[in-house]
Amino acid sequence: MNEPRPWLKNYPSGIPANINVEAYETLVDMVNEAFRKFAANPAFACMGKTLTFQQVDKMSAQFGAYLQSRGLEPGDKIALMMPNLLQYPIALFGALRAGLVIVNTNPLYTPREMLHQFNDSGAKAIVIAENFAANLEKIMPDTSIKTVIVTSLGEMLGFPKSLIVNFVVRSVKKMVPKYHLPNAVTFGHALAEGRKFSLKPHTGTHDDVIALQYTGGTTGVSKGAMLTNRNLVANMLQIKATMDPFLKEGKEIAICPLPLYHIFAFTVNCLAIVNYGSLSVLITNPRDMDSVIKTLKAYPFSMITGVNTLFNALLNHKDISTVDFSNLRVTCGGGMAVQKPVAEKWQDVTGCFLAEGFGMTESSPVVTANPFDGTGKIGSIGIPLPSTDVRIADDNGNILGPNQAGEIQVKGPQVMKGYYNRPEATAETIKDGWLCTGDIGLMEDDGFFRIVDRKKDMILVSGFNVYPNEIEETLASHPKVLEVAAIGVPDDKSGEVVKVFVVKKDNSLSESEILNYCKENLTGYKIPKQIEFRAELPKTNVGKILRRSLRDEEVKKQA
Repeated sequence: MNEPRPWLKNYPSGIPANINVEAYETLVDMVNEAFRKFAANPAFACMGKTLTFQQVDKMSAQFGAYLQSRGLEPGDKIALMMPNLLQYPIALFGALRAGLVIVNTNPLYTPREMLHQFNDSGAKAIVIAENFAANLEKIMPDTSIKTVIVTSLGEMLGFPKSLIVNFVVRSVKKMVPKYHLPNAVTFGHALAEGRKFSLKPHTGTHDDVIALQYTGGTTGVSKGAMLTNRNLVANMLQIKATMDPFLKEGKEIAICPLPLYHIFAFTVNCLAIVNYGSLSVLITNPRDMDSVIKTLKAYPFSMITGVNTLFNALLNHKDISTVDFSNLRVTCGGGMAVQKPVAEKWQDVTGCFLAEGFGMTESSPVVTANPFDGTGKIGSIGIPLPSTDVRIADDNGNILGPNQAGEIQVKGPQVMKGYYNRPEATAETIKDGWLCTGDIGLMEDDGFFRIVDRKKDMILVSGFNVYPNEIEETLASHPKVLEVAAIGVPDDKSGEVVKVFVVKKDNSLSESEILNYCKENLTGYKIPKQIEFRAELPKTNVGKILRRSLRDEEVKKQA
């Protein structure tokens, strides 16, 4: 890094300016070290069941051996499609140890969204929770997936709890639609079969792509960010460096309410906490606040990650006062902006500073973070992580000084290799080694960064990126829709929600028809919460719909 970094003077004591990117050749090297070093320590807990590092080591080796026995080779893609379960780290580390590339998949995706991701990535295998298998059945013939491993929510919980959980999920709550997937095997079967084989260790390199993490980037088409060993190892070490003054190896308990398929929890919880040799408590359904509170009361946790909506919901829960926060030293907020009242109330209630950070899928993801020692600034995104350069540039590429707003650009070892099979999109996003985030921000005199605007059109719903192009393209395919525009509007619960403006092709078109159509084709958080019919939409002189004008109208309504 040759760029001047005036913020370095703000680093808290004990946090280095740089990390040793060469500490591990591969992510698997780091994982194997943790397995050896912390064998007897608890590694992951979920729904009352705990696995040690030694157990995860053994089972992930069995799982990797099973994948190899099915003919999967290094470089092949495997989709992981499940909520937070003990099966996730076993499948993740097993696949990586076998040399496969991880394709994290949101289990709430519709068949259309699944088909795009699986075909774009070329996935040959999948581990999927049975709750979502019916959707996979609909698209299986149109994919390259040959190896299907289905798991239940209770499969790893042991007798009799596994039977009870599965009975409730299947028969009481009826959360598992009927499906038929010929040749699919259970997760338990894969582990049992894997015992018959020896894992053939894969020797990878720093620059090998080991994960395709899908994102809309700065445009609406979902693309696979190619994350390498170097990217993920670096970001894991960068995150760990910021937490080292406050956490101790082998001694911590981290609460993970965010889904591990999301890049934030994937790197911060799954990877960094493994490197600490500490326990990650996985929460399967973070929307069940009673269950979350119960989990918090069951563990003397020292770290928690989350998004603004989660912290806000916890703070407003009737039983929050019964939770013991005396061990809490690190609270990480990301995925969406942390609102000032929420951050202030969190500190009042827990005694722990809620440190907001900033990142993107394309940067593995963390770029900046507020110090955890309380010297951070509420409302800012903090200071760059070790070995990370951040600059502000105008539209002409000129580098701006303090307090001047422009595009946030990032350079560091955590910046992705590029978008999978999309060289043009890569060239638009990474220029001369700098990741152009599309976010508008500024650096203040003290070196702290602040976001003043986001990507012009992106909508952020509870920490998830929603791109108007996808919403519009989906609704435009409805036979009764003539034109459509999608924007984000403020929402107290999720930060923003989707609002669509629709010009009818057929006057009989109703709101319920639009909602039903969206439910068939879009994940829940992408479904419009507000629908407004218009005779026409504002456009430029060349006919491009002006979303900006629609956003401005909504702002005036709020004033």
